[in-house]
Amino acid sequence: MNRTHEDKRQQPGGLAGEKREKRGLSDSGPMPADLFADLEATLDQVAETNPRIQSDEVDSAGHTTDLRALLEVSMTINSTLVLDDVLQNVMHKAIEFMQAERGLIMLLDEHGKLQTRAAFNLSKDEMQSDDYRISSSVASEVVRTGRSIYTSDAMADERYASQKSVVELHLRSIMCVPLKVKSEVIGVIYLDNSSQTKMFLKADLYLFELYAQMVSNALHNARIYDSLLHLKRYSDSVVKSSPVGIVVLDASGHITTINPAALEIFDLNRRDLFLVGDDAVPTVFLDQLPSNQKSRWQRMINTVFATGVEFSDARFFHDTGYIEKVLSIKMSPIPQVPGGGDGLVMAIEDVTEKVTMERYVILSEKLVARGEMAASVAHELNNYLSIISNNAELLGMNLDNERFEKARFNSKSIVENVFKIKRFVDSLMDFSKPDPEYLSYDVRHLIDDLLFSLRIQPRFKTVHFTLDLADDLPNIEIDVGQIQQVLMNLLNNAVDAIDQRATEEDNKDFKREIGITAKYLRKAETVTVKVTDNGIGMSEETVNKIFTLHFTTKKGGHGLGLYNCKKIVEGHGGELVVTSAPGKGTSFELVLPRFQSKSE
Repeated sequence: MNRTHEDKRQQPGGLAGEKREKRGLSDSGPMPADLFADLEATLDQVAETNPRIQSDEVDSAGHTTDLRALLEVSMTINSTLVLDDVLQNVMHKAIEFMQAERGLIMLLDEHGKLQTRAAFNLSKDEMQSDDYRISSSVASEVVRTGRSIYTSDAMADERYASQKSVVELHLRSIMCVPLKVKSEVIGVIYLDNSSQTKMFLKADLYLFELYAQMVSNALHNARIYDSLLHLKRYSDSVVKSSPVGIVVLDASGHITTINPAALEIFDLNRRDLFLVGDDAVPTVFLDQLPSNQKSRWQRMINTVFATGVEFSDARFFHDTGYIEKVLSIKMSPIPQVPGGGDGLVMAIEDVTEKVTMERYVILSEKLVARGEMAASVAHELNNYLSIISNNAELLGMNLDNERFEKARFNSKSIVENVFKIKRFVDSLMDFSKPDPEYLSYDVRHLIDDLLFSLRIQPRFKTVHFTLDLADDLPNIEIDVGQIQQVLMNLLNNAVDAIDQRATEEDNKDFKREIGITAKYLRKAETVTVKVTDNGIGMSEETVNKIFTLHFTTKKGGHGLGLYNCKKIVEGHGGELVVTSAPGKGTSFELVLPRFQSKSE
């Protein structure tokens, strides 16, 4: 039976009854004036202890005080999103706001069991286990029914008066209200008093329920924050440990996220970068790339931002300025990156070794058929040895300059290339196939793949390559090894012509240049690849004989290279055309059909 303050003054066990018994007065007899004075003094004393007991004249002021207190409480409990801090703030403010002696917060765990998360006892430093006895039974009832429990005098309330804990703890006022989120009970908040002068009123319960709703919202927000924080830590851990490079950019191209794998791929140092959210101006991704690579990356990034469509390139040849790598790239637009606005995420994988081994298999198949395996093996081994030699030289320099990160990279590169030599030698096998084997292939990748192997050769290191490969290049049906052989022959001839001009002119400022362009003629369904050099050039007479068997202008030449190139191209249903002039360089144009004619 719930009892209000007014009820208590009319009960024999109440405050007024006690005073009447002490003075030997009956309930039915008239009350002397001094008893009225005594009662009035007692009520004033209770009102002084509990400010909510006010007269009608100051009732509005009391409401104002309550509202101000609720506002202050709201600001305090919402001042943090850390769950444990919220719980402590809630508990202390509840004790202060409702003028209680004890209190605790109990939340339901994942098994539906109540667990005490915060507790306070005004008369002790800590709540003891005995202090929870009445709280647990009351709390369980509130969780079960979803309704508040209130009593102004537990010792006189038939629901609790017989309980041993009520007597031992001298409990008077009790309030326990549910904490709800969207009508679902998540726990309870409990308060009690043992002092008769600090009893809770019915009006206190209404305020406490309002307070509980504020607390529920604060706890719900804290739990969401806690879940998001754990999810972020998990995501950060996955990104950090991923073997695939991950880079996230905002709409301005600033780096918001970059993991260790991406740092290694782009040969970057994390200490040199500032991410979005750091205390410095964030780093622009493109600014960290070599100047000759920026335009290609800018074009890919702009395409994703402009179209909102995922972009991928399974074989993207990237020069870090230190070493050339083959990358598999996938770029996807994402909304709401850190700092606000749209962005994109890049997943980058270093597939250099995979592409290299594929290339060796293709080359070995075709070179064996032509009796050139020994020379090819020596050539490829020299490529590896050149990398090992360069890194060995740089290793000493970096150690002397205490550039230990670079030195570690040199050491790692040496070891990796030694193993690559071993794997290359182990993978060579006899795949002699004299007949062409056509397959649909990306001509862009074929060109990039070839340049990847040639650029590290000493004779090509001084050459500046200019690439202009159309974006709409389709796959074409070719024998990859044969067409690669044609392009390799044309590039080797171009370097020979450039070296000859450099030697004859003896010009130290002479810039060695080779240009490669590729375009798709949609109406003719042909792809044209042009290789142009600024070498010595050829006379008209030489041009007319250049594809003749055994004709050569080189000392020690055999006159088979360009003859075989023309035969390969014509075997593909294409043509090989040359234009040249003495002192003005040479241009070879390779025209290939998109599809091979089907034999009947």
